[in-house]
Amino acid sequence: MTKSALQIARAAYEPKIPAILKGAVKAVDGAGTQSVADREEIKKLFPHTYGMPVVTFEKNSGQPAYPAVNAGVILSGGQAPGGHNVIAGLFDGLKAANGDSRLYGFLLGPGGLVAHKYRELDREVIDEYRNTGGFDIIGSDRTKLKKEKGHFDAAYNILKKLDIKALVIIGGDDSNTNACVLAEHFKSVGAGIQVIGCPKTIDGDLKNEQIETSFGFDTACKVYSEVIGNIQRDCNSSKKYWHFIKLMGRSASHITLECALQTHPNICLISEEIEAKRQTLGDIVEYIAGVVAARAFTGDNFGTVLIPEGLIEFIPEMNRLIAELNDFLCKNESEYKMVKKSEQRAYIISKLTKGNAELYASLPENVARQLTLDRDAHGNVQVSLIETEKLLAEMVSNRISEWKRDGEKYPSASAFATQVHFFGYEGRCAAPSNYDADYCYSLGYTASCLINAGKTGYMASVRNTTAPADRWIAGGVPITMMMNVETRDGKPAPVIRKALVKLDGAPFGKFVSEREEWAVKTDYVYPGPIQYFGPAEVCDQPTITLKLEQSK
Repeated sequence: MTKSALQIARAAYEPKIPAILKGAVKAVDGAGTQSVADREEIKKLFPHTYGMPVVTFEKNSGQPAYPAVNAGVILSGGQAPGGHNVIAGLFDGLKAANGDSRLYGFLLGPGGLVAHKYRELDREVIDEYRNTGGFDIIGSDRTKLKKEKGHFDAAYNILKKLDIKALVIIGGDDSNTNACVLAEHFKSVGAGIQVIGCPKTIDGDLKNEQIETSFGFDTACKVYSEVIGNIQRDCNSSKKYWHFIKLMGRSASHITLECALQTHPNICLISEEIEAKRQTLGDIVEYIAGVVAARAFTGDNFGTVLIPEGLIEFIPEMNRLIAELNDFLCKNESEYKMVKKSEQRAYIISKLTKGNAELYASLPENVARQLTLDRDAHGNVQVSLIETEKLLAEMVSNRISEWKRDGEKYPSASAFATQVHFFGYEGRCAAPSNYDADYCYSLGYTASCLINAGKTGYMASVRNTTAPADRWIAGGVPITMMMNVETRDGKPAPVIRKALVKLDGAPFGKFVSEREEWAVKTDYVYPGPIQYFGPAEVCDQPTITLKLEQSK
């Protein structure tokens, strides 16, 4: 395999880990825990794994003799930078405890576990993937393990065949919920198989008091911020375009907020604020157009707008429209398909209630069609596929055209031109930043310590990560502690609660204190590319979000 100069150099990087993990450790149990909500329901669903204590690791003065253990590992869900280092840390931790331990990777995610597809991960394989991006060492998928589909029995059979005593699932909130359900099942039947989770998602919405950040968020934000900075440099050079940039993050706006803090765009929309203020689509368009006009009057006919991927779901009126569309098309799918394509828009408008009909009629043609054509397996609109950046660019353009006619709200001689972008997959498989390389390796090593401590139903936790790595705190948190009950597929289900942007939190507060100045001034910051080699103040910094959250 041909390698770039960076790949060769990066392979030699040795991740930094908490000092506590260097040598023998012992697990120390803290106080018992409770779920974040719906405590009685969660306790009934997880009688064997509910209420377990938070675990921290301390130095062990002795030299415990750990038995050799066979462990399995799964990458679940979408890719995130650093996944390979989690596996490397897990492998090294197992081998440090007992050189005869073995690690098996199940191919293409949970589906590989069910289908009994696996490979042994030896040192030669692991060394090939250290400090690299992607999940290609074993692949991933989005299979949801379900007992009623026979998945649990299939998993048990292959784990027993390979004499695997512990399974590590690396994934997001849904994947770790799955890990918790599997841990509860194995414990309830006395299977003797531990299940440990690791927190992954670039969206940054898997975090709480014990999980400071999900891995991959740091790298993805730095990759996106680099490109946003490049666009802003071009923007400030040509001085003729407004760039509408949509960023990953369907359920939370953490990525958009962090990228705004790093780059200082003229406009940044935060879904959680829009929902809290119950802003309409018209309110949002009016706000953006107002900033565009204010800059135009000073001669600045350019700017940048950052938009979170899941914005549409947070606009109350759009939610009502989508709900009515879902219900109507579910019941009248056959009839709708018989309508001529040229008449479908008018047909939909005639069937909606007055308010929703007016809103639907105001939408650009391409967005209106996406609301009726792009549907998931449950018949619901796939809002992540809606080109929100094009929707807002077109609607703002229309508003500016109305204002230009009188020349009072917008200078009639000034041009308004747009460019649209969506940054998504570009950040998911990037080579991990130093922070993510270190953090992920530490998570994997911590997972091996949880295995040696006999824990199950836990998520690996590494905290205090704004400090130098040797002062990081390693441990584990019961997954049930993060759970509540939500409606999924029309039924109540236990899930890890997503962490949304806190409107009373320090990162959002910092953004609010500066956004008015960013709007009228050209105060762009150009972060440049991720740096791997150089001074720590450049290379090893965590996100601005994390530093603000952890500041005392």
